[in-house]
Amino acid sequence: MPDNLGPVLGLEHVRAGMVQLVGGKAANLGELLAAGLPVPEGFCLTTDAYLQATAGSREDGQQDGALADGGSLAGIHEALNGHARNGAARNGTAHGDLPALAALAGQARDLVRGTPVPAGIAAAIGQAYAALGTDVPVAVRSSATAEDLPSASFAGQQDTYLNVVGTAAVVEAVRNCWASLWTDRAVSYRAELGIDASTVALAVVVQRMVDAVTAGVMFTANPLTGRRQQAVIDASPGLGEAVVSGSVNPDHFVVDPGTGQVMERRLGDKRLVVRPLPGGGTETLDMPDTGSTACLTDGQAAELARLGLRVERYFGSPQDTEWAIDAEGLLWLTQSRPITTLYPLPENASAREGTRVYLCFSLAQGLTRPITPMGLAAFKLIGSSVARAARFDVPEPRNGPSPFAEIGQRIYFDLTTVARSTVGRRIVPRVFDVMEARSATVLRRVFEDPRFSVTNRTPIGLLRHVVPAAVHARAPETLLRALFRPEAALRRVNRFARDFGKSLELGPGATPAERLDHAEFLLGNRLFSIVPAVLPLPALGFGMLALAGKLLGGNNRWDDLQHVLRGLPNNVTTEMDLELWRLATVIRDDGGSSSAVRNQAPAALARQFNAGELPAVLQAGLARFMDRYGQRAVAEIDVGMPRWSDDPTHILGVLANYLRLEDSRLAPDVQFNTATKQAEETVVRLVAEARRRGQLRGALVRAALRRARLFAGLREMPKYQIVVGLAEVRRQLQQVGAALAEAGSIADPDDVFFLDFSEARQGLSGSTSADLRSLVDRRREAYARELERRHVPRLLLSDGTEPEAVPSGVAGAAPAVPGTLSGSPASAGIVSADARVILDPVGAHLEPGEILVAPSTDPGWTPLFLTAGGLVMEMGGPNSHGAVVAREYGIPAVVGVPDATVLLSSGQRITVDGAAGTVVPGGG
Repeated sequence: MPDNLGPVLGLEHVRAGMVQLVGGKAANLGELLAAGLPVPEGFCLTTDAYLQATAGSREDGQQDGALADGGSLAGIHEALNGHARNGAARNGTAHGDLPALAALAGQARDLVRGTPVPAGIAAAIGQAYAALGTDVPVAVRSSATAEDLPSASFAGQQDTYLNVVGTAAVVEAVRNCWASLWTDRAVSYRAELGIDASTVALAVVVQRMVDAVTAGVMFTANPLTGRRQQAVIDASPGLGEAVVSGSVNPDHFVVDPGTGQVMERRLGDKRLVVRPLPGGGTETLDMPDTGSTACLTDGQAAELARLGLRVERYFGSPQDTEWAIDAEGLLWLTQSRPITTLYPLPENASAREGTRVYLCFSLAQGLTRPITPMGLAAFKLIGSSVARAARFDVPEPRNGPSPFAEIGQRIYFDLTTVARSTVGRRIVPRVFDVMEARSATVLRRVFEDPRFSVTNRTPIGLLRHVVPAAVHARAPETLLRALFRPEAALRRVNRFARDFGKSLELGPGATPAERLDHAEFLLGNRLFSIVPAVLPLPALGFGMLALAGKLLGGNNRWDDLQHVLRGLPNNVTTEMDLELWRLATVIRDDGGSSSAVRNQAPAALARQFNAGELPAVLQAGLARFMDRYGQRAVAEIDVGMPRWSDDPTHILGVLANYLRLEDSRLAPDVQFNTATKQAEETVVRLVAEARRRGQLRGALVRAALRRARLFAGLREMPKYQIVVGLAEVRRQLQQVGAALAEAGSIADPDDVFFLDFSEARQGLSGSTSADLRSLVDRRREAYARELERRHVPRLLLSDGTEPEAVPSGVAGAAPAVPGTLSGSPASAGIVSADARVILDPVGAHLEPGEILVAPSTDPGWTPLFLTAGGLVMEMGGPNSHGAVVAREYGIPAVVGVPDATVLLSSGQRITVDGAAGTVVPGGG
């Protein structure tokens, strides 16, 4: 490769490491050629060519077509960057001002189109084009340097020109591609994502056109269900533009690339066909009679799937490809890019025998965001302590117990053994019925899969682990005490919890290494001990509730019994909320404190609190609250997340909301007291009902319900006490981070949360400072990417399948709701909201959360996706642009719904099931 690459490169010279020079499309095509895969020959105009061609308009705006009064690209860059800086104004425009963005985009396009292509670049284009042949039809495609992300797709953001013939036409198409970097849709999209306008540039790919008989797109993994090694093909006659743009309902194939078996075949109407015209350009033909015959044979589908597998193996990840078949039956690849929406596989998925099922513990805890590396390391140690207590072998506690799996920077557990156990199938879903009901529903669906048939039908193995652990934790003694001496049991557990937090503290004067040792000791030996000490009591409480239901008899007693659980005492979370409300009432009565909370931003108040500068009543009250509850946080199970005591902004925002509550009947303490009264009245009524069937029955129901109310609220205490322990671990690690930062091993004390314990220990030795800094940078970058992910599967199979995204098709299911519309599943998930029928995105109004109903979509619709709660399209297949972007944004979508814009109306409540492919009138 020569040092001076020049403005034009043959695709055979392009490689993956050149993305900033040639863009992602060209880089991937070059790699495909290097792998010996069938790619049409061509060349690439580098980003240097774009920068050279627009240099004058970027600097002073004085070239042809430039605007006066500072109307240069540099000035436009600065104005656009104002939209990407959290609403800062530039050139009088405000963040989110789409007309202002459009005006700036128009100025940029005018500058680029009005600037002649430099003679040297035009000559290089002509020379490279002539090398392809005389007046060869070519495709001229934009190749962007921005990367697709799990939450953002740059696919189709810039223009493509097909069947371009002649040097002059190719040069003009190149300039139009450059200008398309500044289309309204591309500019507004980048502004929403906060991308610096001055950093964007565009390369252009020029390739020999394939005169396609059939063309389309192929995903080498199923983008809807996540299943790997399953090719999903959309095909239509003519050029592939009809499929990519979503303007046609294509034939749809699902193929096993290993065997070549066509597992699913669904014919589309394929009414629109895009064909090249002699001399250049394309035409779109209406072909109403093409829907009855498949445009691919099974053999061709199998050959495509095998080709896709080669592409995937070469790149090392599933790919989204575009392909074409010419008149001689030859297959061609015209594009390949990674599928960014697939959830990662477990690291050891391929090494373990058979298909495994993993459940997301993070989601069960209500946590959708990723967990910091130190947070994951902490849970590995806690998990190992649980496994050791149950007498499971844990060779290396820092790696976690064998069921622990880190997937997508979130905590998963391998539940395959549970799925294959009769006892596990009974117990675990019932636990999740309480913790996270949707996970329980999906887990029961997995149990129907013959790959997870029962192999263990006795409880002996489970009892061998559970009984010794329960005896060691004195759980039977705790249960008996709670059954016969409930107040004494309650006093005992409260005393244990009160002493637990104090026992975790480390005295002053400890070295950083000792603090790290203490943090590991707490996680690996102390924190989980609170669970068996407390959990028997709430378990007994719910058991007593069930017993009361049995004694009362009859059907649907849950409608009565659930009222018994209202206004529960001894719930630490409820107590915290009421304490915060009491603080708000005190603030309301103090003029200075009330004015501060009402009139200042929470972040500003937080800074004043940390400086001790708030009004006295507010400062003292908030300090008391933080002293008791400051160890809590959003996403508090992650030790890497700041606690409220670190940053009280969130709590100050809640206080401000409380002060806006004017209706005294809605006050939290009033509602809690009302709930308590209603619960006690329910207990009296149910006891009286039981007594009518006998005094003994009445006494038993009274005792059961009394214990249910006394103990059920303690269900929050184990987690709360673990969070208390995690806060102490965090305090120790902050000190370790400060020592590492002072020594130069890491840049900032909080960087310690992007290391694990072994790495932090190495850092304290002072031998790996440079490596730790780069490691932290890489992990922060990966963490930031995962923060953008909008969809996290509750359950995940080791082949990538998301069971929740697979249509259940359960025999005997209830008939469809009248008026149900059916289409193709495109993006899994269920949403109920008002529909908004939009036929043209220009000037369209879409309220946040509304379901967008459209005839089809292209990149011009992309800004609407940012606020849409769901998507319904009349046209397109699961791999069309709208479907792809819907998956990338994590919004449920159904495509190929005939006459959706006619049968549905704006304001109509509908439910979209993106896995089943249905749109149902009504919904919650």
